[in-house]
Amino acid sequence: MLVLALYADTMTVPKFNILAVVQSGRLQYEALLLAASLRATNPDFQGTLYLAEPQQGGKWQRNPAVTNPAVRQALRDLGAVFLPFQAQVFGQDYPHGNKIEAIATLPEEPFLFLDTDTLVVGDLSTVGFDFNRPSASMRREGTWPTPDLYGPEIGTIWKALYTRFNLSFEPTLDLGQPEGYWQRYMYFNAGWFFHASPRAFATRFISYAMTLRDHPPPELIGQEIYPWLDQIALPLVIHSLGGGRPGPELAGLDGDVTCHYRTLPLLYARESDRVVEILEQICEPKELRRLLREFEPVKMMVYQNRGKKARALFDRHDLPRRERAIRFVLKREGLWLR
Repeated sequence: MLVLALYADTMTVPKFNILAVVQSGRLQYEALLLAASLRATNPDFQGTLYLAEPQQGGKWQRNPAVTNPAVRQALRDLGAVFLPFQAQVFGQDYPHGNKIEAIATLPEEPFLFLDTDTLVVGDLSTVGFDFNRPSASMRREGTWPTPDLYGPEIGTIWKALYTRFNLSFEPTLDLGQPEGYWQRYMYFNAGWFFHASPRAFATRFISYAMTLRDHPPPELIGQEIYPWLDQIALPLVIHSLGGGRPGPELAGLDGDVTCHYRTLPLLYARESDRVVEILEQICEPKELRRLLREFEPVKMMVYQNRGKKARALFDRHDLPRRERAIRFVLKREGLWLR
């Protein structure tokens, strides 16, 4: 059995569960890193790490489940519990939709959703969750919408979405941002979000996403909804359930407690020394090393020390403003891996 504990201090963690989605391929290895980092930094976590696993059938013609028995056992040894489910709405046509449908598989207890490409690097008990006021990650760029020169404008597009679901629009605006600027409008990254009721959240999320897919308002004509559908619907769901932008009490998420790194080259390029330390420490045990060497990004970035080369290319105190510029440098140096 895998036993991994880097910190021995006893911590009091609020009772909630964590949900991530796992599949064969890249996600299974990211799930190993997520589970190992949770065990390492929060050994007394009182909730359960649930791994929702789509099954063949429904909207998945092929089998998306984890078929590697060694990986499955390692995840169980790290405390993860598999939650098989059959996608009925999105499936292989829109894999991002797994997270939308997976929430409904959870027991009816407060939950925190995390993308698998996330590390837990600090004490979860320091995060000031109010599960009755849902929120989500603000670590995002202005990826949607992309207004046409001849309209409608970005504010008109967002207002149409709130109107479509009979939601108030004005309270969601950040009036400190100029009109027409994307940050004026509530837009999240779906890398983390939380709520007190999986049932209520899933019902709303599925309903809103299906409506926007099948019956979008006219203002969305010409807008790409894939792969952004989950992030288009998410602020509407959060607002409808009484939530909003995260306050300072949630700063540990995307901060000192969790890190949504996206890819390992990006992690080495821009994340803190502590994030790198946690990643490399959880990759050390031979039980995990044997499995993680099958995943090319870990093999190259961690075990072959290419991550250190990527890290040396950037000043963490003066990073490019756009992620695109970081990716360009990494690709130029032959260090870009997904």
